[in-house]
Amino acid sequence: MIRLTLMMVFLTLIFVALGYAIGLVFGAPETIALFALILAAIFNLISYFYSDKIVLLMSHAKIVSEREYPDLHNIVSKVAMMAGLPKPKVAIIDTKVPNAFATGRNPKNSVVAVTKGLLEILNESELEGVISHEIAHIKHRDILISSVVATIAGAISYLAFIGRYSIFFGDERNRNASLIAFLLSILAPFAALLIQMAISRGREYEADREGAMICKKPLSLASALEKIERYARSGIMMNINPSTSPLWIVNPFRGYTLLELFSTHPPTWKRIEKLKAMAMGIIQ
Repeated sequence: MIRLTLMMVFLTLIFVALGYAIGLVFGAPETIALFALILAAIFNLISYFYSDKIVLLMSHAKIVSEREYPDLHNIVSKVAMMAGLPKPKVAIIDTKVPNAFATGRNPKNSVVAVTKGLLEILNESELEGVISHEIAHIKHRDILISSVVATIAGAISYLAFIGRYSIFFGDERNRNASLIAFLLSILAPFAALLIQMAISRGREYEADREGAMICKKPLSLASALEKIERYARSGIMMNINPSTSPLWIVNPFRGYTLLELFSTHPPTWKRIEKLKAMAMGIIQ
C-alpha cells in the first residue's frame, strides 16, 4: 500500500511539475503550478467517485440491460455469485476487436464491460473465464487503482498536449522555459506510462490466478487470452484513449516489438503458460 501511495504521489507531482513548466512560458509559474495542484486534487476526487463513468465514457462503453444481453448477464451473475460479490453492472463496447475490462471504486459500484467482438469469438466457457478475470480485479479492488491512475494519466496527456505547443508562445526572454515545457510535455506521459506499468503488470497475473480459481477453468481463460492476443497483434486498433490500456484484459495497443517493452501488461504467452501450469496442478 505504501508503494502504491508513493506512485500516486509521483503521478500528482508530474502533473504539477508540468503545470509549473507551462506556467514559466506564460510568466506565472507559481500560479499555474498551484492551479495544476488544485486540479490534480480535483482529478483525484473525481476519479475516486466517478472513475467508472469516466472510463466508460473514454472507452465508448454503454450500460446494457438483462433484456438486451440475457446470456452475458447470466454469466456475470453466475461468476459474481461464485466469487461472493454483488453482481456488477454490464456494459458493451461497439467494436469488432475482442477485449474486456472492469471499472468502479468498489464491488457495489462496479461495471464489467466487454466488446461485441469478444462475444462473437469466445464460447461460453471462455467468456466465463474472461468474466472471472474481471471479477477477480473487482474483488481485489484493482479497478479503483487502475481507474484512478488512468484518469490522472489522461489528465497528464492533455496537459502535455498544451505543453508541446507552448514552445510557439514563448518570446525571447522565456525561450528556455518554452524548451523546458516542451521537453517535460514529452517526458511526463512517458513517466506516467512507466508508473502504470509498475502498478498493472503484477495485478494481471494475480487476476488470472484468482479468476481461474473462481471459475475453475484455467484452460478456458488461457484459450480466451490466446484469441484476444491474436487480434491485438493483427494491428486492428480500437478507438479509445491510450491511458485506459491498463484496464483491459489484454493491452489493445500492440503490434510492434518496441511497444512491447512498455506494455502495461505482462506478455500474454507468459500468462497462458502460468494458466496451463495451474490447470495441470488442478488436474493432478
